[in-house]
Amino acid sequence: MIDDPALLARAEALVAAYAAAGLTVATAESCTGGLVAGLLTAIPGSSAVVERGFVTYSNAAKAESLGVPADLIAAQGAVSMDVARAMAEGALSHARADVAVAITGIAGPGGGSADKPVGLVHFGLAAKGVPVRHLERRYGDLGRTEIRRQAVSDAVGLLESVLAPTS
Repeated sequence: MIDDPALLARAEALVAAYAAAGLTVATAESCTGGLVAGLLTAIPGSSAVVERGFVTYSNAAKAESLGVPADLIAAQGAVSMDVARAMAEGALSHARADVAVAITGIAGPGGGSADKPVGLVHFGLAAKGVPVRHLERRYGDLGRTEIRRQAVSDAVGLLESVLAPTS
């Protein structure tokens, strides 16, 4: 995934733009297992931008490392809008970063259900001074590698959106 030229080009531009803006980022990753942080840190100079990454694959890790309420996970499941938002908020509050992106989903091949099929991924984006954003994707059962690649691309897109001018 880190050898994907298009993703690497986007990551390079993102790191340069965040550095120019004086912004730092934290990641909170479940189904992507650190791939977003890995992509960003593949870029020389990323130490000025990437503050830290949390790989919180288990529910206990989400609660312990990010402060996601265990009762929220129990009520809604780890793969949900509210958990993704809580992961992003938790990453922002547990890091010295300006922006945090969170990813939780079902990359497969197993683990899906009728309500939460393989390919369902929820994202949260938290930034200081703005409401937490949520993005839901239903990629379909494209295979574990492709679901994770698309999730990384969408996470980068969310990070890019922080820099977009508002109208």
